[in-house]
Amino acid sequence: MSEDEADWFERALAESDDGGEAATTDADGPTAGTEADDWFDVAEDVFATDAEAGAADAGTDDVFAGDFAAEFANAPFPGEESSPADPVPDFTTEAYDSDIPRIDIGIGGLDEMIQGGIPRRSLMVAIGEAGTGKTTFGLQFINQALERGESAVFIALEETHERVIDTAEDKGWPFSDYVDEERLAVVDLDPIEMANSLTSIRNELPGLIREFGASRLVLDSVSLLEMMYSDQASRRNEIFDFTNSLKQAGVTTFLTSEAAEGDPYRSRFGIIEYLTDAVFVLRYIRPEDFRETRLAIEIQKIRDANHSRETKPYEITNEGISVYRQANIF
Repeated sequence: MSEDEADWFERALAESDDGGEAATTDADGPTAGTEADDWFDVAEDVFATDAEAGAADAGTDDVFAGDFAAEFANAPFPGEESSPADPVPDFTTEAYDSDIPRIDIGIGGLDEMIQGGIPRRSLMVAIGEAGTGKTTFGLQFINQALERGESAVFIALEETHERVIDTAEDKGWPFSDYVDEERLAVVDLDPIEMANSLTSIRNELPGLIREFGASRLVLDSVSLLEMMYSDQASRRNEIFDFTNSLKQAGVTTFLTSEAAEGDPYRSRFGIIEYLTDAVFVLRYIRPEDFRETRLAIEIQKIRDANHSRETKPYEITNEGISVYRQANIF
């Protein structure tokens, strides 16, 4: 890679701060990993071996060298035992018996549905149709960490840097101040460019996150990244390697994903829900009388955490998402 092509990511951040579009690159596209007869039945250690091999093949080009790394150089580095199993657990009092450090998401009502909090360094995804609040969910998740003095990264594939900041500040979250304090990096990227550089990104991202000291990262949305691959086998391998690199970074990560057409419980490509530790489903509830379309949330899974299995109504207000845990959807 030439010096002019050295780092698409650093130029994306620099130009997003100026309101420009992300730079493009002629980098080679990602190489698909080894095909498996059944992706989801392959043992995790096999994939780990494949990921390491892919990293070795990626070469030594440092896409984060130069200005992008300098942008972050001065950034700061940031229960109760369960009772015996009950046929109907009381999620208001029972906590998961574990020494794993945990965090709150930052959404009232939803945090109460998760006993003890999300295990730190989890990889989460919110699946939903357009307008269900996936981006707001991610912004609120980031804001909760920033309010506690932590650092965070928001990678936008659908919105510009300015639009992300404006949306957050409309909710009363001072993202401009956090950017000025060098505790928040908002990077808007062209998904095609990101797909072309995915091998380099996944090799360098863990080091970047550790250097910046980020405790949380949001990628909005993984569906656009998945669309860059024409066949399912390549898509599965590349997305697995990418999500694995996020886990290695030691950051708690939140992804958004479009729902499959006609099935609100499944992501667009049916992959990401199997690779993540926690899945939230955001969907519309339309009564037969069509009087009022409601929004409902449920927790499909959380590894190493007790959680409610109920479907609960929520609203998107001028202060973010509020889940009404004491209310019923019907």
